[in-house]
Amino acid sequence: MCRLLSLLAVLAAQGAYATRSAAADKPNIVFLTCEDTSPTLGCYGHPDAITPNLDKFAAQGARFTRAFTHAPVCAPSRSGIITGMYPTTMGSHHMRSKLVQAPPLFTDYLKKAGYTVYWPTAGGGGIGKTDFNFDPPKGWADVTDDWTKKPEALKPPFFAVYNITVTHESQARAADAAYKKNIARLKPEEVRDRSKVLLPPYYPDTPAVRECVGKVHDNVTAMDYIVGDVLKLLDDRKLSENTVVIFYGDHGWGLSRGKRWPYDSGLRVPFLVRWPGKVKPGTVREDLVCFLDLGPTAVALAGGEVPPHMQGRVFLGDKAGPAPKYVFAARDRMDETYDRVRSVRGERYRYVRNYHPELPYLQYINYMDEMPIMKDWRRLAFDGKLNPTQMLFMSRTKPKEELYDLEKDPYEVNNLASAESVETQRVKKEMSDALDKWVVDTKDLGEVPEKELIKRGLVRDVLSTEYDARLKLHPKTPPVP
Repeated sequence: MCRLLSLLAVLAAQGAYATRSAAADKPNIVFLTCEDTSPTLGCYGHPDAITPNLDKFAAQGARFTRAFTHAPVCAPSRSGIITGMYPTTMGSHHMRSKLVQAPPLFTDYLKKAGYTVYWPTAGGGGIGKTDFNFDPPKGWADVTDDWTKKPEALKPPFFAVYNITVTHESQARAADAAYKKNIARLKPEEVRDRSKVLLPPYYPDTPAVRECVGKVHDNVTAMDYIVGDVLKLLDDRKLSENTVVIFYGDHGWGLSRGKRWPYDSGLRVPFLVRWPGKVKPGTVREDLVCFLDLGPTAVALAGGEVPPHMQGRVFLGDKAGPAPKYVFAARDRMDETYDRVRSVRGERYRYVRNYHPELPYLQYINYMDEMPIMKDWRRLAFDGKLNPTQMLFMSRTKPKEELYDLEKDPYEVNNLASAESVETQRVKKEMSDALDKWVVDTKDLGEVPEKELIKRGLVRDVLSTEYDARLKLHPKTPPVP
């Protein structure tokens, strides 16, 4: 009996050692995110960028040049990230809708693989942000406190999220007191000269427009300081060597014709990955990456099996799959205003299909129209003081199809859909056919009226309350001249 007990003790010790060893072999995973941010970082070559911490971080790992969200607004974007599925497949595609039942989350599979999930939600704020267009189920995260306040409690292997809110759309039009608080750490020379900031060609050049663009870049620098703090924390805790850190913005910048719109300005994001010993420093990745890839990649890195319902691919590690030819995106209801737009992005071209060409681009949206850019843009349109490029997005109707050559036209203002070139028409047809196939393959629910989704019990009814009330606030003047 003594010999048996001794043998069992030895086996137990060996098992415990093997478990600890296996856990030590698994990398920690950190998603370091920010809001409403395009690739306006120094490492992407933007002339107005001051982002030394992120530039250093990019040099330590990989910078992705063609990374995109599947939805140009926060909640549908996060909905796809946390599930690895298109919101248009699940029914979470309308901004500020809510699924009745939460779908499976990629964090479920991390927990099964032995990971502790740190998703800060306690005490409010945005550092964990569960803005998914559905309520996450009870117990979905192991720790909901801010892990950066108690880093000694981090238990490897872990998955942790830290979301930075200073770059949100609202902060580009924040009052002076809030703005000064946001940029309190900036040196005087880091505050942008408004007269020198780069404006997209479709914006009117006014002091209010320049002020918003300047604030965006100042806030990105403020975000960069916070990124530096979190990375230092990982260094100080000696966690960096065995931690995959992925930095990204949740969609394009929060300014007009960026956020909410399925162009590069609303869909293309900064995307940086550091994984010491696995990702070579200074790597530049030009393959197409979509946010739906984050969940499958995290599960694969954790040693789990990627579930078949996930619609993304693994883009890191030994299980990485081939790059796709195209990535897809959708825009549906934005707050109180309906539309349906689908977009396909390849390495060079973007194809856009407007399912409601009878509607203007810039339907009035209460929250969006608080932006000073929108106020000046609309005012000057009605006054007849915009040039043709600035007037494009103020048209009363939209074309059914749009096609842009991103190499020649990075701001997507020269629509080639009607061009007579044989090559251009070939590209358009190929991308249009790819979209048709995607709509069928992914069971796109965009063509189903939201009230029908409510009747089916898929989403909750928010239409008859908040947004019906918002519609009554709209001005009686038409949204465009």
